Amino acid sequence: MPTAHAAPESQRWKALLFISIAQLMVVLDGAVMNIALPSAQQALHFTDGSRQWVVTAYGLAFGGLLLVGGRIGDMVGRKRTFLVALAGFAVASAIGGLAANAAMLLLARALQGVFAALLAPAALSLLSLSFTQPRERAKAFGVFSAVSIAGGAVGLIVGGLLTQYLNWRFAMFVLVPIAVIGILGASRTLHDDGERHRARLDLPGVLLASSGLVGLVYGFGVAESHGWSAGVTIGSFTAGVLLLATFVVVQARVPCPLLPLRVLTERNRAAAYLSVGLAIVSMFGMFLLLSYYFQQVKGWSPVLAGLAFMPMAVPQAIGATQIGARLAHRIAPRPIMVGGYLVTAAGLVLLALLDADSGFLEIALAEAVIGLGIGTAFMPAMSISTHGVEPTDAGVASAMISSSQQVGGSIGTALLNTIATSSAATYLLSHGGPAAQTQVRNEALMHGYSVAYWVAVGFVVTAALVSATMVNAGAPKHVPAPPDALGDVAPVPVH
Repeated sequence: MPTAHAAPESQRWKALLFISIAQLMVVLDGAVMNIALPSAQQALHFTDGSRQWVVTAYGLAFGGLLLVGGRIGDMVGRKRTFLVALAGFAVASAIGGLAANAAMLLLARALQGVFAALLAPAALSLLSLSFTQPRERAKAFGVFSAVSIAGGAVGLIVGGLLTQYLNWRFAMFVLVPIAVIGILGASRTLHDDGERHRARLDLPGVLLASSGLVGLVYGFGVAESHGWSAGVTIGSFTAGVLLLATFVVVQARVPCPLLPLRVLTERNRAAAYLSVGLAIVSMFGMFLLLSYYFQQVKGWSPVLAGLAFMPMAVPQAIGATQIGARLAHRIAPRPIMVGGYLVTAAGLVLLALLDADSGFLEIALAEAVIGLGIGTAFMPAMSISTHGVEPTDAGVASAMISSSQQVGGSIGTALLNTIATSSAATYLLSHGGPAAQTQVRNEALMHGYSVAYWVAVGFVVTAALVSATMVNAGAPKHVPAPPDALGDVAPVPVH
């Protein structure tokens, strides 16, 4: 794989810090706003229908424009795209914090999604092109994966603290200084010498891909509120699938495609996209259901509910940086991914066995097992998501892993919440109906959560099977290099 001349080693590690800060901001935004949303709704006096759009506006813009954002980075430069996206995200966050009404907040959230779609692929492709030597690549992706995974839990904590002790507006304002720090640091430390994609932007591909992804994300969003059999849900899914199918056909025929099919047909990258998407279904759904469990069943405050995710966040970081990263430069990625996903499944089984009276230690054990497993699995998955890709395609290949996460998250939130809600309603009907006592209602909720967690187990086990059958990249070969040129040595893939 062709590689760019890397920056000096010290500069690369400083750059990693600011790339990780940008990734944290993207992940943090969704979680923080979820916690702050009830307070924002009360302050701005918008309806429950509008409330959903505050979340959906970000998801639609982010998910729909990811492939375009990745390709723009390939064309105009990843560093330039990264810096512009950070600045835009800061402005959009400030607009959201100053919002005087629901329309202004919706605009801000959509703009955040647009700039996040530019930022996320640029960050991952810069990381991929900067760290090419196996040992340092493993460490760098370990840090990046830990930030990507743990950011959601950190966001819940930060959102709870800001909302409870300051004001919901600070959930938006807090992103501004983070973006400014990222801009100041990245402008001095980031180097983008990777080859550019010189062809014109594939406009038919842009329209088809963006419309198709928007259709899918929107379909899962409305399924949660309108039901799976509603006309708008079925119509969105149908339109999304047809548009994406047409997109694939067009990409095979145009001379300069938005998404070259060679990015998808390499089996290791395909396995990364698919396995991460499947696992994210479980993770996003689990975050939502655990939040309900902490606040509705346990009766904890938003701050305590956020802090209750720490037993998962810390092991996630350990799994990514201390287990996944240490193993990744010694052995092939397949056993790391398979083992990590299976450990995650075991943790979800422990969650499925909880009841309304379970103690914090039981909850923390389940969270810790999940965090350790998913952190370990995602580190090599993130790394091979750009396995063997040409530098001119680094942005769009990076966008694919972000798209997997975005679509997987939309599926997980809608699907597992629907399963939990319907299972709880069925249980309640057979155990006394709506007038049942609090204990029975809590039992119904726990029954619904348990059924959803078992479904989540199935998704993660499927991710393990995908990894076991599709990933065939060998252990990295360490090529000797002089100390001042470590970054110029690329890992040699073994098939």
